[in-house]
Order: sequence, then C-alpha cells, then structure tokens
Amino acid sequence: MSFRINTNIPGMIAHRNASMSGSSLQESISRLSSGMRINTAGDDPAGLIASEGLRAQIASIESASRNNQDAINFSKTAEAALAEVNKLLSDARALAITAGNSATLSASQIQANQDQLVSIASSVTRIALNTQFGTRRLLDGSSGVQAQISDASRIQGMSFAGTFAGTPITSNGLVSVSVSTQATRASFASATLTGGVVLNAGSVNINGTSFSFPTGTTGAAVVASINSSSGQTGVTANFNATSNVITLSSSKYGASQVINFTDPSGVISAAGTNVAPTGTNAIATASISVNGSTRTAIFTGGKNATDGLALSDADGNVVRLTEFGNTNLGATTTIGQVAAGVASFQIGANVNQTAQLSLPNLTASNLGNDILGNANLSTIDLSTATGASQAILVIDRAIEQVSASRGRIGQFTKYILESNNRSLAAARENMAATESAIRDVDMASEMTQFTKYQVMQQAGTAILAQANNLPQNVLSLVRGS
Repeated sequence: MSFRINTNIPGMIAHRNASMSGSSLQESISRLSSGMRINTAGDDPAGLIASEGLRAQIASIESASRNNQDAINFSKTAEAALAEVNKLLSDARALAITAGNSATLSASQIQANQDQLVSIASSVTRIALNTQFGTRRLLDGSSGVQAQISDASRIQGMSFAGTFAGTPITSNGLVSVSVSTQATRASFASATLTGGVVLNAGSVNINGTSFSFPTGTTGAAVVASINSSSGQTGVTANFNATSNVITLSSSKYGASQVINFTDPSGVISAAGTNVAPTGTNAIATASISVNGSTRTAIFTGGKNATDGLALSDADGNVVRLTEFGNTNLGATTTIGQVAAGVASFQIGANVNQTAQLSLPNLTASNLGNDILGNANLSTIDLSTATGASQAILVIDRAIEQVSASRGRIGQFTKYILESNNRSLAAARENMAATESAIRDVDMASEMTQFTKYQVMQQAGTAILAQANNLPQNVLSLVRGS
C-alpha cells in the first residue's frame, strides 16, 4: 500500500460513483415529476420516434372523428329535409286521388286542388334550394362537386366549391381553360462578363444572402455558388457561355416572387446596382359547358399570395397550371370535367380514406321527370281526369326518388359513418394505450428506482467524505518521525 497526498484515487472513485448515482437520481426525479419515461430524445431515441409517430396518428384520428361527426350531421340535415318532402308528396298524392273523382267535384274544387298542388311543388323546390349545412346547399345538386383532370400535362390540380360564375353547379359538365396572361418568374440579367470572368472583386447580395467573389472567378463558378444557396434565396442562376451573361430567376412564378439584388462593387453588373424585379401572375378564363350552355369566369394567379400558377376565381374555385400548361394554353382547351351532387368526406386518418354521398338535384322540376315524357312534379295538372291519373304516376315516381335518396343517406349514416366512428374510437384507444406504454412512466417501478438512487447518493456522499479523509493518515507517519 502506498501513501500519497497529491492524488486521492479513492476519493476520485467515490466522487465518480456519487456523480453517477446523482445523475440517475436527477433523471428519476424528472420522470416522476413529469409522469413521462421519455422527456428528451436521449432518454430513448427509438422510443421517441415511435411515440411521435403514434401521437401524430392519434391527433389525425381525433380530427377524422370530428370530420365523421360533421358528416353525420350533414347527412341528418339532408335526411330531415327529405322527410318533410315526403310528407308534402303524400299530401300531393292525396290531392291527385281526390281530383280523380271528377264526377263529384265542381270546377272551383278542382282548381283549389290544383292551387294546393302548385303550392306543394313550390315548397318542395324551396326546401331543396334552402336546405344548407353551413353555407353549402344540400339538395339542389351542388352539395359536392368532384373535379377530374383529363389533361395532366397542362393542369396539375383543380377543385370546385359548388358554385361557378355565381351559380350552383348542379349538373356534370366539361371544364375548359384559356390562359390570357402567362405567369412569369422574377428575372435579372447581369452585365456581360469580359472574358467570362469577374473583373472586380467584391460581394453581391441576393434576397438577404451575400456571395463574395475574387477577381478572376469564372461565370460558371459564380452560378454554382448562387445555386448552392437557392433553397435559402429562392433564386437560381444560369450562365450563358456564348454571351457571357448570368441570368437570375426566382424558383417560383408570380408577382409575389422578387429578387432583391445589390452589387455595390460591380462584380457582375454595374457598380451600385440595386434592383428588385418581380414575376407576373397568370390570368385565365375557365368555362363549364352543361347541356349546351356555357358559363365562364376569370381566374387570376397568386392564390394565397404565394404561387402565380395557382389560379382562383371569385367563388373560391382553384385551377393550378403546370409549367407546360402556363405556356401552352393560349387557346381554349378542355382539361377535365366536374361531377355534381357527390359530397366527399375525409373520414380516416390517412390518405384516400374518404367516403362519398350522392345527393342529386331534388327540386320539383327534377322529381318524377323520368316516367311520362317531359312531365314532372312542377308541371302536373289536376284539371282533368287524365291529368289526375298522370299526376298519380308522377307523384309516385317522385316519392320513389325521394325515398331512395333517404335510404342512401340512411345507409351512409348507419353503415359507413356510425360504424366508422366506432372503429375510430377503438383505434384511438388502442393507439393511445401503445403510446402510453412507450412514453409514460410506471410510477410504482420508478419510485423503487428513485429510492434506490437516493440511498446510493447518500451512501456515495458519506463514502466520499471518508475517502477525502484518507490522505490525513499520512500525517501519522509525519508525527511518528
């Protein structure tokens, strides 16, 4: 055994162990105070990744559950309105039956029945036009409009909210677009680089980012440097080796895109250059053709002030051009179609987990219209026995149409939405349980660990005090001499 006073190895060992137990005690306190087993990524990196993925999924399921409940309320609103239409049609049929007894009715009685029938038809149309969920009409054929692209080379996406040119979209139709103003990028061309190289050393600033170039830097090297930061500046560069000109362009199209360029020393342009060119938004005319009738609306780019290729109209409809479509849609071109009356709901937590409900146009002129030529609920006449008989057929068909729509709504509500709601609730419960098992702390187990670390730290502190006293044993040798 050697005796030293400069280096206290036992004290160092005791200090290290006491520090380790103290660190473990702090982690245990963090878990107990937060109730979480994972408080930082360092606690369990793999567990954190799994937990965050589950948390995102749980949040999405909760949102899907709210969507599902909104869809149920949407459906019930439509079904309640149709229940009232059924009552009106029952009254209309009773009137038609009464009018068929022409031998006992006076002309004034027949006219009274006809007046009541006209009022019923008017009420049916009123219900179809006025039944709304929020601002969305449900029973006039515009409850949901599905847009389908037929020319993906020119159109990247489009969506229609249910109204076009101020009128509800109640029928299927072809969509055409003609671009009158092409979107452009913000652009700036440098001066001609003599010999293709920088002659004046210095810095240029592009959208807040500075680039420094010494004398003799080639145009290609300048472009490479600028392009390496294009994700930050939103600007790309191109060097024309023939003209020795560098062209700067914004990455996106539109008037919101700007190149704030300064060149105090005249590195690639005239000394003191300070410019801010902007792009241009596209402008187009879109039209929807339905049964030989065409409606048009002006679409302008820069939707949400971010993209000159995303065009929108006054009704909130959106058409997004591709770069090819931006430059190749001068003439009117059919790019897709719209299908009316199909409401779409996002009822799941992932992509393509949607459900559709078809709600056709149920105004009086569209009820009973497929059984007796051009006759429909709004045109039937009870003034003659033949008219009364035809009215019964038309009304019976109208009742079938309305009842069939109610049946579809009921099936959609019961077997899709309500069933899906139960599935979402179970999925959320099980995912939350899994996420909890990964992230939450077992308080009983952790209290056991906490007590252990607490005792270890107390013991370590006591032993550290003893170890610090060991060098004093050397003094006995000194006193002994």
